[in-house]
Amino acid sequence: MLLGWRSASSAAIHPVKTNPALAAEAEPPRVPRNRLHYHAPSLYHSIHVAVTLITPSASESRSACAAVLANLRPGAPISREAAIELIRCPDEFLPELMAAARAAKERFKPGVITYSRKVFLPLTNLCRDYCGYCTFRRDPGDPGAHTMTPDEVLAVARAGEKLGCTEALFSLGDKPELFFPEMRKTLRRLGYKSTLHYLEAMCELVLRETSLLPHPNPGLLSTEWVARLAAVSPSMGLMLETTNITLLAPGAAHDNAPDKLPIKRVRTIEDAGKQNVPFTTGLLIGIGETLEDRVDTLLAIRDLHERYGHIQEVIVQNFRVKAAIPMAHWPEPTRGEMLRAVAVARLLLPNVNIQAPPNLSAPYYDDLVEAGINDWGGISPLTPDFINPEKPWPHLDQLRLRTEAKGFSLRQRLPVYPEFLSAVTAKPGLLSDKLRVAADGLGLAKIRTAA
Repeated sequence: MLLGWRSASSAAIHPVKTNPALAAEAEPPRVPRNRLHYHAPSLYHSIHVAVTLITPSASESRSACAAVLANLRPGAPISREAAIELIRCPDEFLPELMAAARAAKERFKPGVITYSRKVFLPLTNLCRDYCGYCTFRRDPGDPGAHTMTPDEVLAVARAGEKLGCTEALFSLGDKPELFFPEMRKTLRRLGYKSTLHYLEAMCELVLRETSLLPHPNPGLLSTEWVARLAAVSPSMGLMLETTNITLLAPGAAHDNAPDKLPIKRVRTIEDAGKQNVPFTTGLLIGIGETLEDRVDTLLAIRDLHERYGHIQEVIVQNFRVKAAIPMAHWPEPTRGEMLRAVAVARLLLPNVNIQAPPNLSAPYYDDLVEAGINDWGGISPLTPDFINPEKPWPHLDQLRLRTEAKGFSLRQRLPVYPEFLSAVTAKPGLLSDKLRVAADGLGLAKIRTAA
């Protein structure tokens, strides 16, 4: 049964049973708008003010936060009510909150922080969604619009292989051929029916011709496409981002972005769970959602994992301002907001891998270790972060030093986490064979000397 959502900016958003017909009716019609007009700064300001109006008094927050912290049970996931109190706790309680989260992380995976050494492959940056925070997407004819050729994909993958990479991260716009005839023409020239057919072939190419393991982020997928991509990649991902459907309203962050409807994204994640596909998802904070929305997004992910057990990683990603985006004047989440979100994610999901990108929290990214993460995500010694190109990844030597300074060792993992390896290697074939060669005795990446 599909999940549906009740939406209100300050109310709980919990999974509820619904039927496909009702889910379809819940989807707002897509109305083309001028993309230079649909993000109005005044609307963002009004959303921000609405959030501050529901904030409890300082004395109430201190009292509630202290009570929750005093009653935490080691190893037990916290409730929605507790999470909401903690995510808005006053600064004086932040060190105690972080200490509780770090202790929970140590019960889960003690002494180690992992990362995946990767190459970033932007297969195509054409996209039919116009999100207010994105500089990755392009329209045909825009400066920088590009679809990689197979030769380009293979050249980058082989260069990464020489640098000890084990992951080929594929990012791309969501089915751009449905919107742009230019993309349909490109696909015909390359010999493929759709962007997903092309992605499938490029995953198979990298898998066959290199030692890298593909990890695609293709957007929304049908049940059939989850299965097809799972045959050529050990894991895949789709950010849930938020469960707040009001962010699709005119002027909001997901205006004119039909693929960001939460119920559609939940459906893809759920389909992956039904097929036992190791899956990466997460939330994006600072795009107009409330603190309660952040908790409810994590709860939606927790609900999916409790039913299917396939969420291999939850990313807590913070919005960063870029000059060329409609949200260029939108305030970024503060250091305290980010640390609270990470710590609450750890306490809500004590036995799930929690990741936060270090390049988006520089220069204080090592504080994220104190807030309960156990993974830095993908780091590339070769390619930039094409989603946030203005925020370079830290050098791996520096990342290691700062991780060790916090009392942890840094270990390289594969794009699929060790505890999910058996689900993939149980299926015979090229993917299983490649994984067995790449994994060490602990299920992490077998250390290879870069050429």
